[in-house]
Amino acid sequence: MLSSPVLVLNTSYLPITVTSVKRAFVMLYCGAAKAVGIDYATYDFESWQEISILKSQLNGHDVIKTVSNTIRIPRVILLVRYNRMPKRVVKFNRINIFRRDNNTCQYCGDRFDRSELTLDHIVPRSMGGQTEWENIVCCCGKCNIRKGGRTPEAARMRLTTAPKRPRWNPLSNLSVHAVKYKEWEPFLGAVDVSYWNVELER
Repeated sequence: MLSSPVLVLNTSYLPITVTSVKRAFVMLYCGAAKAVGIDYATYDFESWQEISILKSQLNGHDVIKTVSNTIRIPRVILLVRYNRMPKRVVKFNRINIFRRDNNTCQYCGDRFDRSELTLDHIVPRSMGGQTEWENIVCCCGKCNIRKGGRTPEAARMRLTTAPKRPRWNPLSNLSVHAVKYKEWEPFLGAVDVSYWNVELER
């Protein structure tokens, strides 16, 4: 539970990253952040402890139990003094390519489980194609075999969508198994397993 994710907002209520419950409590306790409740209300550590005493505030929420208290886990925190947006890019890895393409073969347009998809170089490496966002797409096994080592034009196939580098958001580099919480939803609208998260060599 202490390692589960908490969404971090800057002072403009824009999501900038995700941290752990343990780190979030440290920031709350030190006064570097406030917990965000319903209706965007914010709470310092002491007031968050106080509302956690109310049983009505604990129903359906994850909690941490201490020797003397039960404290509700904040799923969103607001930094007190940070108003910038970090300059970040989406990691170029398998999970983010599958996420960008919505687990959909970019040739036939059908959606598959990730285990049934491969990555295809639009311009094959044997023809000088680069391993980069604009030249890699999700592809089902059937379409991959049909295309072979040719370009889509030579194989008489068409891409459903032109691939491009996705924009970064706070969830871009999370693990494939990352959890999203209902408390995150109002804020995520503001931004549009080692194998999966290993950055691909270009």
